[in-house]
Amino acid sequence: MWQPATERLQVTYLGKVPTTGMQFLSGCTEKPVIELWKKHTLAREDVFPANALLEIRPFQVWLHHLDHKGEATVHMDTFQVARIAYCTADHNVSPNIFAWVYREINDDLSYQMDCHAVECESKLEAKKLAHAMMEAFRKTFHSMKSDGRIHRNSSSEEASQELESDDG
Repeated sequence: MWQPATERLQVTYLGKVPTTGMQFLSGCTEKPVIELWKKHTLAREDVFPANALLEIRPFQVWLHHLDHKGEATVHMDTFQVARIAYCTADHNVSPNIFAWVYREINDDLSYQMDCHAVECESKLEAKKLAHAMMEAFRKTFHSMKSDGRIHRNSSSEEASQELESDDG
């Protein structure tokens, strides 16, 4: 079933780094974002060289990679919203950064947590992405709840409250 894009912006993909820990609270992306930002600023040539299109949809996030002409390539990363543990647009290193922690499932069914980050053209755009992600979380959570994949108990109530917390 086709779903319209919630938010779609040109961004600079800064990359991903593994992150540790099981509690993802305010500030948990700061260290990984600083690492990605340092790598990016060392290689930076333009002020804002957009190299990707980030599209936040109701159940998925699409990262379309752009070529040097700014046109979409065949390469696209897809992130399932249900596997995103945390996101924020509140970083000390730059207010224009939007980051999310994603649970990647390995071939052996183990998983690793990676922090992904993008630089937006403005703080407002980063905040828009955070709010769009919050809405995608809400839709995904309610869909999973109505499908019976999440059962009503104290932990699901806590998860619902967490979805409404740190929006950047």
